[in-house]
Amino acid sequence: MIPCRAALSFARCLIRRKIVTMDSLEDSKLCRCLSTMDLIALGVGSTLGAGVYVLAGEVAKADSGPSIVVSFLIAALASVMAGLCYAEFGARVPKTGSAYLYTYVTVGELWAFITGWNLILSYVIGTSSVARAWSGTFDELLSKQIGQFFRTYFKMNYTGLAEYPDFFAVCLILLLAGLLSFGVKESAWVNKIFTAINILVLLFVMVAGFVKGNVANWKISEEFLKNISASARDLPSENGTSIYGAGGFMPYGFAGTLAGAATCFYAFVGFDCIATTGEEVRNPQKAIPIGIVTSLLVCFMAYFGVSAALTLMMPYYLLDEKSPLPVAFEYVGWGPAKYVVAAGSLCALSTSLLGSMFPLPRILFAMARDGLLFRFLGRVSKRQSPVAATLTAGVISAVMAFLFDLKALVDMMSIGTLLAYSLVAACVLILRYQPGLSYEQPKCCPEKEALGSCASATSKSESQVTMLEGQGFSLRILFSPSALPTQQSSSLVSFLVGFLAFLVLGLSILTTHGVQAIARLEAWSLALLVLFLVLCIAVVLTIWRQPQNQQKVAFMVPFLPFLPAFSILVNIYLMVQLSADTWIRFSIWMALGFLIYFAYGIRHSLEGNPREEDDDEETFPDNINAATEEKSAIQANDQHQRNLSLPFIFHEKTSEC
Repeated sequence: MIPCRAALSFARCLIRRKIVTMDSLEDSKLCRCLSTMDLIALGVGSTLGAGVYVLAGEVAKADSGPSIVVSFLIAALASVMAGLCYAEFGARVPKTGSAYLYTYVTVGELWAFITGWNLILSYVIGTSSVARAWSGTFDELLSKQIGQFFRTYFKMNYTGLAEYPDFFAVCLILLLAGLLSFGVKESAWVNKIFTAINILVLLFVMVAGFVKGNVANWKISEEFLKNISASARDLPSENGTSIYGAGGFMPYGFAGTLAGAATCFYAFVGFDCIATTGEEVRNPQKAIPIGIVTSLLVCFMAYFGVSAALTLMMPYYLLDEKSPLPVAFEYVGWGPAKYVVAAGSLCALSTSLLGSMFPLPRILFAMARDGLLFRFLGRVSKRQSPVAATLTAGVISAVMAFLFDLKALVDMMSIGTLLAYSLVAACVLILRYQPGLSYEQPKCCPEKEALGSCASATSKSESQVTMLEGQGFSLRILFSPSALPTQQSSSLVSFLVGFLAFLVLGLSILTTHGVQAIARLEAWSLALLVLFLVLCIAVVLTIWRQPQNQQKVAFMVPFLPFLPAFSILVNIYLMVQLSADTWIRFSIWMALGFLIYFAYGIRHSLEGNPREEDDDEETFPDNINAATEEKSAIQANDQHQRNLSLPFIFHEKTSEC
């Protein structure tokens, strides 16, 4: 009996959820000083990195041709689905932590740690790789003299290490870490300046492309391409077309456009850094959704405009894969414009570096504050900045950039990002079908009155929900559910969301590794394909039939459950495309993470030791004393609402720097 109790207690520790009480926002140690424009600039700067100067040429030449504009459109739509899920959680839980926190309050501690641990990996590799790219781009402007010097005197001949130690990248990361630890307001100003320069350069590229462009480059004939291939002594493809496709707007067909869209999807990664600013932005319930959606829209317009200008200026088959824009400007006779492009590329790399490094300390800070990582990472400076986490993140990223060859590790970034996207979409599905979600009516924040306006309606329905929860599970829940969500309907949805994820995983593996069998119309592959599709559709429709919670927040994902379900499909499919070596490296990283969690995190978690929360409040005793007095009054007035077992209880206040 005792081992069973121990196992049950251990299992409960793994699935315990974080209870977020938003009346403690004044106790937050971080400075609430960012505006909506700061968030938009942060999202655009992080997402619209140097890839906009390189990716368009690479995808257009190899996959899409001029239809790369359609590829970016498809990728943007897929990214917006994930962005909308983040936006809803940003409106519901405006706290530091991003996908880690969203997972913690919805599906439990173990999944939250897995999410946070993978986000740490993604941001560390992202910061290090962007810093090395910045160093390489700057070296290109100096005719590669820096690289030649270090190759001569500091060459490293070891497997897994870089060709030479990149001192320039280390200095860049440490400089940026110092800026971020100094204060978020100053970092936001630097980011806005570089983002503005980047946008101006991209506008110049678009205008130049439409001025010097030629629509004939979108209408190249197949015969012309065959002649080009013949003159270059290249063999034709198996279907008799040239190696450059069939010409026209979609030279590689719609399949090529879709393949390009899968690559372009990663160009929109980065907006999630906005979700880590929940405790540093004014009016987060509105600012975070607006920041995420607007930044994705701006990035799509930039990618769309640059790719259109590039393919209009120069035939897609002549594009240079490494530096398409300078070569295209040389092609149209505007050679000096390459210096403008170089300046824009450095600014884009700078904002991308800031966008990679900005959320990393906040994930470390949130996990340390919850007790899942070492507590010293939760310390803040007098300027209300997570200085310990920032400097730690800077040192780790600097060591990675200094020593290691990051090319083999870059794909590991994708696992962390796609896993976070999938979990956030699943959490939205689970959360929206939960019974009894309620919010305290704000007392000191007029802009949040919309959130409290539904409190009375929710409290009226509480007794009805309680009556319904007494019913046992039956098939009637599947086909004739109640008008209000119950504990049974929410449990059913939670199970179906997990089942849907497994079905999508099976479907993705089948369509990736069994595509040849499907093409040969083998019976087993077709039967499995039909089975997976039918089950997926049935699960989504069953979820759709269940009653949703009627509580309204500042932003909610539309078209539930179809949009989050499709987002899960896209993200899991892209994860399956990653190589086996990437998954092996990922397993090693996860083994290290589980060692830390089971040796330290599970025993120090604040959800298991709530009394330790007071230890975090020693830094600012004056603020905490004032907040404690106000909380006492609130608790006395609203004790009946406190007794509700609810995952989110909102009462927001703002702390000024």
